[in-house]
Amino acid sequence: MSQIPQAFLSDKPEQGPSPRRARTFEELFQGFPVILAPMEDVSDAVFRRLTRRYGADLCVTEFVNAEGLLRGCRNAKRKLTLDADDKPTAIQIYGADPTRLAEAARVAESAQPAFIDINCGCWVPKIAGRGAGAGWLRDPKAMVDMAKLIGSSVSLPVTVKTRIGYGPESEMPIVDLARRLEDVGVRALTIHCRTANMGHSGAADWTWAAKAKAVVSIPVIVNGDIKTAEDAVRARDTTGCDGAMIGRAAIDHPWVFGEARTLLDTGVPVPPPTPAQRFAMCREHLLANVEERGEPHGVRVTRRHLTGYLRGLPGAASIRKRLLFCDSLSGCLEILAEESERLAA
Repeated sequence: MSQIPQAFLSDKPEQGPSPRRARTFEELFQGFPVILAPMEDVSDAVFRRLTRRYGADLCVTEFVNAEGLLRGCRNAKRKLTLDADDKPTAIQIYGADPTRLAEAARVAESAQPAFIDINCGCWVPKIAGRGAGAGWLRDPKAMVDMAKLIGSSVSLPVTVKTRIGYGPESEMPIVDLARRLEDVGVRALTIHCRTANMGHSGAADWTWAAKAKAVVSIPVIVNGDIKTAEDAVRARDTTGCDGAMIGRAAIDHPWVFGEARTLLDTGVPVPPPTPAQRFAMCREHLLANVEERGEPHGVRVTRRHLTGYLRGLPGAASIRKRLLFCDSLSGCLEILAEESERLAA
């Protein structure tokens, strides 16, 4: 292989606005924060650091299995590790047993997150079917009792992320549920505006977040179908809620946080990333993942992001194919350098 150009290795990628530094829980939700959603195998420490660098105001960890955490599972413990620069970050836990969830919350508290979030929204059958995640929506009373127990077990604020209902109810429980969760001490509520039965299909109905916000005084965060900066502004303006949480759109386009932050604050749209910025993102994420996980695993886990990072470039499909069959960091960096030089010529 030819030598990788030193300039390509050392070039500093541009980044979004500096994240806000809140001193209190309430300050986290001032100014309509743009938040990285908890996503399994995505919202790890590397990706949180990257999205915060590009404008995310707040991050939430991957889902932490309460049972795995209490058994000392290495993967669960890894998810609890929050470095000094990984703030503000909340830890999200999930499980079906209220007592075990409360115990797990006490363990999570020792990592000093911004707050502890309870996953009551994961619709995946192997989670919800066992009573965890969105499975709690089948019994709202049990869900409220569980949240109350966890809130009384820790000193940190406790929040809940949920859906508008399990489905296919014509009247979703989320409005009454929001009131009841506030009454037992839940400090904020994130609402993915689909039912559990919908999964990711169909359109998210943000009116349910607006209805819930109208009956509570705690922060309510809108989630679901927030894909662009314009979506974040529309969510703020049409729901009266306190923030926007972005999930799947961030996997391909982490620039969305800085784009949304700037548009929300100034009303001025940010131009799309240039080819040079797209290549820089690929390089930055690869280097960080390999430093964290080693080769070849660090290279492989970055691939899911490359489709979006390279979108819009001439020959993007060919570039992705070359990267797909390369397991070494040096090889991937060389491919990126060659393609960057080709497009710049």
